[in-house]
Amino acid sequence: MFAYLVKRIFQAIAVMLVISLIAFAIQGNLGDPLRELVGQSVSEEVRQQLRDELGLNDPFFVQYMRFLGNALQGDLGTSYFFKEPALDVILKKLPATLELVFGATILIIGLSIPLGVYTAIRPNGAITRIILSLSIVGLSIPVFLTAILMIFFFSVELGWMPSFGRGEIVHVLGSWETNFATKDGWLHIIMPSIALSSIMLPMFIRLIRAEMMDVLQSEYVRYAQAKGIAPWRIYFVHGLKNTLLPVITVGGVQIGTMVAYTILTETVFSWPGMGAMFLEAVNRVDTPLIVAYLIVVGFIFVVTNTIVDLIYGLVNPTINLARMGA
Repeated sequence: MFAYLVKRIFQAIAVMLVISLIAFAIQGNLGDPLRELVGQSVSEEVRQQLRDELGLNDPFFVQYMRFLGNALQGDLGTSYFFKEPALDVILKKLPATLELVFGATILIIGLSIPLGVYTAIRPNGAITRIILSLSIVGLSIPVFLTAILMIFFFSVELGWMPSFGRGEIVHVLGSWETNFATKDGWLHIIMPSIALSSIMLPMFIRLIRAEMMDVLQSEYVRYAQAKGIAPWRIYFVHGLKNTLLPVITVGGVQIGTMVAYTILTETVFSWPGMGAMFLEAVNRVDTPLIVAYLIVVGFIFVVTNTIVDLIYGLVNPTINLARMGA
């Protein structure tokens, strides 16, 4: 396990280097940083002097190595708009995004497993057909349209739920802001979480159903049935454990990408997270903030994938042995 962990850490470092290189490379196409820093009123001579002082005239590789050295110290540049370190701006928005993703993940796990197992056990049932039909609809409707429809029905027409913002939040563990400690915070996060989960939930239901149906046809399940083991034990102990192996891999990747998918959800619900911040940074051509966002999201994605691989290995230890021997 330790050797496999070391191998995955080196792979993660290599991926992060590629992400940082791509993020740094695209910032040259996002506009002149001097225009954002000093405006249009500065003479060309002063501009050239500032470019020399900032190292903007250095070769690309020299600039990238300087950027990488600063990044390793936690310096991803200074936001043009907020006039403070870009990483600090992102960390202030991070709790809102992570809690939104967490809420959506709980919904996905809590609903997809029982619904996926049920539709596999009763493949021809009327309820199964309803669930699968709804899943097709869910896959076809974009997340922003789901969010708008929810706001119209539950906020405008019925007045049950707030339609924007995080509501009342409290600080826990120092500077971490959470919605889950107040009733108003819960009310504000319900609809955004449902809207965000709507893009993944149907896929997980169908994935679990397909894997479960394959497992139920396996020899060891038939052997367990022949021994007279209780059906619920066969389904949820023998069947579900092996069903979840491929689901963990796919699920970890998809849940990691939900951090990037929050852009539309946060925009519709005016949720003050990283997604909405990134969209505003693009509109303002806030290059350091855009680059910092790409690196932070890439880091979250890499860490999530690494954790998922480790969990996969714990669930099925033979995977570790096979990979370490490769």
